[in-house]
Amino acid sequence: HRLQSGETVSAETGNREICLVFVSGKGTVEADGRNLGLLGERMSPFEGKPWSVYVPQGLRWHVRAETEVELAVCSAPGLGGGLPVRVIGHDELGQETRGKGTNTRYVTNILPEGQPADSLLVVEVITPGGHTSSYPPHKHDQDNLPAESYLEETYYHRLNPPQGFAFQRVYTDDRSLDEAIAVEDGDVVLVPKGYHPCAACHGYDLYYLNVMAGPKRTWKFNNAAEHEWLLKA
Repeated sequence: HRLQSGETVSAETGNREICLVFVSGKGTVEADGRNLGLLGERMSPFEGKPWSVYVPQGLRWHVRAETEVELAVCSAPGLGGGLPVRVIGHDELGQETRGKGTNTRYVTNILPEGQPADSLLVVEVITPGGHTSSYPPHKHDQDNLPAESYLEETYYHRLNPPQGFAFQRVYTDDRSLDEAIAVEDGDVVLVPKGYHPCAACHGYDLYYLNVMAGPKRTWKFNNAAEHEWLLKA
């Protein structure tokens, strides 16, 4: 949702849980009849860490924009866990640097598996221009724990400056799925299965918000065997 100051958005979670992520802007949030206050701080996804709110199934939520707001509503099946509404403050979020050289990217864990939820895993990543990300290619499309978990995934992409573009490939070993996509600012890429690497073009930083969910809430992946040597290079 992209809201102007004063605009509102609201919904029922139904049989799903959600994580509201303030990609940018500030807004007043209510959930389960409680006023959670004014949330949000950064005015761009490329500046700092986000504020978020976890809302379990069966509840109503409402957001009123106090500035221009970009709000991501991350959703997955609820499992009736009875978890509470929770504000996820920006100062609570762990950050890490992954990769090296031109494969370096910066990860902020919003709703990792160590924090309570039924199905959702939510993370955002900044990939500098000229760098690769989700690379070497990996996949998580087999319910084969502990080696690999089955997780569907979405990528919500933003570019800085916004007129830029990036590339993402989604493919399987047998190439029954093999799509190479030119990604522009605001695009969403669906990853139902397979590998899903990204590349940010020189001069344009790439932000993406990942939302994952599956039958078991854990992120276990397998790297593409022919590219795994890159991890040792």
